Amino acid sequence: MLAKIVGELGPWSWWVAGLALLAAELVAPGFFLVWIGLAALSVGALSLLFWDTAFWVWQLQALLFAAFAVISTLVGRRLTLRNSKTDEPFLNQRGASLVGRTATLHEPIREGRGRIRLDDTTWRVMGPDLPAGTQVRVVSSNGRDLTVEPI
Repeated sequence: MLAKIVGELGPWSWWVAGLALLAAELVAPGFFLVWIGLAALSVGALSLLFWDTAFWVWQLQALLFAAFAVISTLVGRRLTLRNSKTDEPFLNQRGASLVGRTATLHEPIREGRGRIRLDDTTWRVMGPDLPAGTQVRVVSSNGRDLTVEPI
């Protein structure tokens, strides 16, 4: 059945496939099918040029489509990542956003562990033993724990 459709549509079969992939991108979010659709359209453009030549067999078309899909996906990924600057670089890294802030020890640091209160959250901290009420600066974050040093 697929061979019959491709035979009837000729070089336009790649254009139909490419447009179908671009339409599927509208339904399935993720910005991934765009690049594969563009690869199909590229093979469609080449098919319009080479359809009647002897070397333009379906195996070559499939290989070119696979290569174009990989290349366009890699190029598209690079383009989208390069342009994805954000004004909130620590949006999902709350601990990392606290580095450099100062706070007062809520509980003393004993045996390297204690607690501080920043904004509306109490954080576990690691650092040298210090009494409660000491001013400290957050120097690093490793997930849930913050590392502090006295000011």
